[in-house]
Amino acid sequence: MSAPFYSASEDVLHYVNGQKTLGESVRFSDVFNPATGQKARRVALATTSDVASAVAAAQKAFPKWADTPPLRRARIMFKFLELLNEHQNELAAIITAEHGKVFTDAQGEVVRGIEVVEYATGIPELLKGEYTDQVSTNIDNWTMRQPLGVVAGITPFNFPVMVPMWMFPMAIAAGNTFILKPSPTDPSAAMLIADLFKQAGLPDGVFNVIQGDKVAVDALIEHPDVKALSFVGSTPIANYIYERSAHFGKRVQALGGAKNHMVIMPDADIEKSVDALVGAAYGSAGERCMAISVAVLVGSAAEKVMPALIERTKQLKIKNGMELDAEMGPIVTDVARQRITGYIQAGVEEGANLLVDGRSFNVPGFENGFWLGGTLFDNVTPEMKIYKEEIFGPVLSCMRLATFSEAVDLINAHEFGNGVSCFTSDGNIAREFARRIQVGMVGINVPIPVPMAWHGFGGWKKSLFGDMHAYGREGVRFYTKQKSIMQRWPESISKGNEFVMPTAK
Repeated sequence: MSAPFYSASEDVLHYVNGQKTLGESVRFSDVFNPATGQKARRVALATTSDVASAVAAAQKAFPKWADTPPLRRARIMFKFLELLNEHQNELAAIITAEHGKVFTDAQGEVVRGIEVVEYATGIPELLKGEYTDQVSTNIDNWTMRQPLGVVAGITPFNFPVMVPMWMFPMAIAAGNTFILKPSPTDPSAAMLIADLFKQAGLPDGVFNVIQGDKVAVDALIEHPDVKALSFVGSTPIANYIYERSAHFGKRVQALGGAKNHMVIMPDADIEKSVDALVGAAYGSAGERCMAISVAVLVGSAAEKVMPALIERTKQLKIKNGMELDAEMGPIVTDVARQRITGYIQAGVEEGANLLVDGRSFNVPGFENGFWLGGTLFDNVTPEMKIYKEEIFGPVLSCMRLATFSEAVDLINAHEFGNGVSCFTSDGNIAREFARRIQVGMVGINVPIPVPMAWHGFGGWKKSLFGDMHAYGREGVRFYTKQKSIMQRWPESISKGNEFVMPTAK
């Protein structure tokens, strides 16, 4: 592992036009180590002027970058990819230090982000248009995709490397310039990414980082030179960003919250199903938009699953994330921990059966950390708060239903439609589930069905605001606009005025 990109006492600043800068920031937010509960550093919070400076730098860099041949842009992406691979462990260590997820999980996050960069290196192929010779007599027609201009991404705390990489590799490879606004909870990874881009030869101003809070978000939304905005986070904020961005005439892609279900049928392999369920529910302390937070146990599956699930939840290896055998780390902030414990209490008060209570959990030697143990509820019902709302923590709710159709109806009635999974050995059940379920990402015996880089990520219903999913070909479309050209030459143009609608001749 190489030397750390930042020191323990260094303030995290903005990155504009190829340089770290404090700008006009006078406000700061504390960044904590969740495992110890101690303040690690501060992050600057941008002013509206700081955002304007970043947009100006990106706007200035855009014409030359947009005119750079896609192959040359791809070569810089290849160099960036090489540097990312060299610094994988350093990025993962930064994630663990500021987010709290275990190091092995952080390594996996970095790899999934790198896969999108790998996909973006194919941008010359992805930007190819279509051509029709002789669309009409002596007329040819073709299309091309061109970049939008300055675009921005607002990303959440739970994936400080992977989610930004859902956005900026596609945007930059397509010829746009980019402004990243990461979460102030874990801002340092974005600065290492900026440094690696500079080492790769990316021109100054093409990739910029603005640290901040709602002030920075609103400034990006309202700035007339920001042409498109991508967001991942909670549904209320996604809806706010979608509506505000649309008001200011921007293209917007806002991925919101989730309440992901796993249906376990009686014919499923119970041992494998429980293993998958525990990992999907408690991995990264449940702080994933694709985490399984509801287990739907159909028929006799409940009697088979519950004993093993209770035991496995009690045996979770919850430790400081840098310990390589750790299965779960701390909660990202103390505020988040208190919010999650509030949901657990609400579940108790509403009558759910609390089988494993993680509220009193602590780790010896790390007593001041933001710890919470795995929590397991049984006999949860649809009207309960812990079922209806996204908890975003290590809390798994179990529901018991009699039939497969009841399970499908339950999931389809929920306002969220991000991810879902069904564990079964029956091919017909699997096919019917995939076809009938009203959810954007579906797993069959796959607990967390996050699509690969060339397929695109996105949910349905209140889990997505906007028309296009993240990365993949949808990402190319989102960050470009199509132009259609029809051409003929003077020698083939007939004389005289034409007053009728042109048709193929």
